[in-house]
Order: sequence, then C-alpha cells, then structure tokens
Amino acid sequence: VAACLEIGVDATGFIFVPGSPREISMDKAMEMPMGDALRIGVFSQSSAARVLQIADRANLDYVQLHGGENTAYCKVVGPPKVIKVFWPETMSPAELEASCSEFAPYCAAFLFDAGKSGGGSGKSLDWSILKELSIPRPWILAGGLNAVNIKKATQECAPRAIDLNSGVEISPGIKNLELIKQIRKDYF
Repeated sequence: VAACLEIGVDATGFIFVPGSPREISMDKAMEMPMGDALRIGVFSQSSAARVLQIADRANLDYVQLHGGENTAYCKVVGPPKVIKVFWPETMSPAELEASCSEFAPYCAAFLFDAGKSGGGSGKSLDWSILKELSIPRPWILAGGLNAVNIKKATQECAPRAIDLNSGVEISPGIKNLELIKQIRKDYF
C-alpha cells in the first residue's frame, strides 16, 4: 500500500471476503498507511453491520459490494459509499441498464466485472457490450485488465475508472510494483 501511494495511485483496495487469497483483516487494514488515495473495501455476502463497522474502523471511502445485495441493503450501508458490482455478461444490455437505474439512488458508482459472480477471476469481459449503454452513475471497469489490454479496454468503452487486481499481480495478493508503475506512466 505504501509503495502504491508513493507511485500516486488514485485508490487502494482492501478485500474483506473470507476465503479469498487476497483477504485482509480489519486490524491489518487499519494499520495500512492512509495517503491521499481513496480507500475501498471489497465485500461479498457480509452483513450490513459488518460492512459499516469495517468501513468506519478502516477509514474506507467506499465499499464495493459483490454479493447480490439489494437496494435496501445499499440504502442501509449508505448511498454515498456504495459501489455496486454487476456482471454484464449475465444479462442483456437492456437488463443491465434497468438494474443500474434501479440501484442508482442507492449507489455512488457501479463496477462492471467479468464472469458471473465473485471477482478476481483474471478474465476480461466483452467491453463492446458497455460501449453504447446509458449508465446513470459513474462506472468502473474490472476484469482481467493488464498492461497488454488496458488501452484497448479504455478506448472501447470509456470507463470513469479502472480496477486493477490480478493483472498486476505476481501471485494472488502480491502486486508487481514495476508493472503498476509502468501502467501508471503509460496510461494515467
């Protein structure tokens, strides 16, 4: 985290998903340096009370929800903090737009990931399906982004931000700082 802050990343992510190879404890996240970057916590199948407790104690700016949470759940957690995850390959473009419209009052942003659920698969989604959509909140692109495909992905669908994870790792949870530096230099 300290090295990423030094590089000048815009956000750091902390995964609070039990069983994930990237899982971090609340105590460990609290020890991480703050810096100027946004702090985002990733959750799946957690109670709203647990999300709120960790968000408060670990000074999270946003919570990224990967577990099928409904609008009532997002409202409890707090719309200004919620990044709701959707898997565009599991629905038609019209269904994705409708879901985003339904969740818009309860979310600050959306994240579109590859696959059918979860996260961290390292697989890319078909970016062309996002190109013509009308999304009522800023959205983040995730899913298998790396130094080879990031330029094409961002040109093809113009996300507000990108979420890098497995595409900049040596192994799950161990980031390649040289690769992050290179991507930062080349694209941001």
